[in-house]
Amino acid sequence: MYQERIMLSPKEILEKEFKIDTRGYRPQEVDKFLDTVITDYEEMFAMMREYERDKKDLIDENIRLKQEIRSLRTKLEVVRDSSSPEINNADLLRRLSNLEKIIYGDK
Repeated sequence: MYQERIMLSPKEILEKEFKIDTRGYRPQEVDKFLDTVITDYEEMFAMMREYERDKKDLIDENIRLKQEIRSLRTKLEVVRDSSSPEINNADLLRRLSNLEKIIYGDK
């Protein structure tokens, strides 16, 4: 992805040779190259900001999903505990006893 947006590689910058004029390097050639380097740096920093935003979003989503997992595990434990056969049988006997008292009265 970045290869489409960045024009120069570090190797190209390192190996760049300017043609020497009678007074030294050609200013236009050096300026043009430096403009390209500046553009690449600006693009690189923009990409880094974009990646940092993406990273923050992923971290936030990861935290939210972990909280949801904890919540679901807690709910699952509650459901497992409440669906225990011993508790259900005792609960059913208690309910049956209460119904008998309502129907037949306290004898």
